[in-house]
Amino acid sequence: MEWGKGNYEFVAEQLLPASVVVVDIADPSGGETVVDVGCGTGNAALLAAERGARVIGIDPAVRLLEVAATAATGRDLDAEFVVGEAASMPVETAEADVVLSIFGVIFAPDPAAAAAEMARVLKPAGRIVLAAWAPGGAVSKAVRLSRQMVAEALEQPVPETRFGWHEPEELRRLFAPHGLEVSTTEHRISFTADSARDFVAEQEQNHPLAVAARPVLREAGRDDELRERLIELHEGANEDPAGFRVTSRYVVAEIEGNP
Repeated sequence: MEWGKGNYEFVAEQLLPASVVVVDIADPSGGETVVDVGCGTGNAALLAAERGARVIGIDPAVRLLEVAATAATGRDLDAEFVVGEAASMPVETAEADVVLSIFGVIFAPDPAAAAAEMARVLKPAGRIVLAAWAPGGAVSKAVRLSRQMVAEALEQPVPETRFGWHEPEELRRLFAPHGLEVSTTEHRISFTADSARDFVAEQEQNHPLAVAARPVLREAGRDDELRERLIELHEGANEDPAGFRVTSRYVVAEIEGNP
């Protein structure tokens, strides 16, 4: 998946409240080194740098890294942004006091390799704080519907369910081999627009996943079908009779060594 497609800056603005929550929980301070895995346009990385931390942002999407680096320079922050994957980061062993990931590492193809890499770059007394979507709610259902229709258009099997980064027991099994313990809390984030139709149109134009799906579905003659089904789904879940609002749940996991 090429996350540099579309206008991820728009999506990042919607997700900023979750970055604030994660950075507040991680509480990086001056003198600490923070690694932000799947940093995108730098939401969490820039927040951590504003607290005085030295920040390294990692992402495979070059365009998004350029956006983040420009923002850091404009705000005179100590942050560098480098190309890398969750399972292969250009970071020294035991370099990070804090490892962050806000809806980033959850897309890693190999969760075990990503967990091992995060543990490798973490100092013995360091901490990992990551955010992962919890299933359920309109947005989660919309993503599943879109993935299903793209798979059908390509005459491919529907993609398997991703690793349960939101599940405490799954995370404990993942990080226990590295001597790390896991605790989790649940949070919520709302998405708003003038109407369900406007919300779907905004996502269609901006979200990298939607932008990548559009030509596939258009070729199959199913782009209008998906659009109308998504509008119906979001209208049914609308929480604001005077406009549009849907709420998604996400889990923040705090992962660190035994005290």
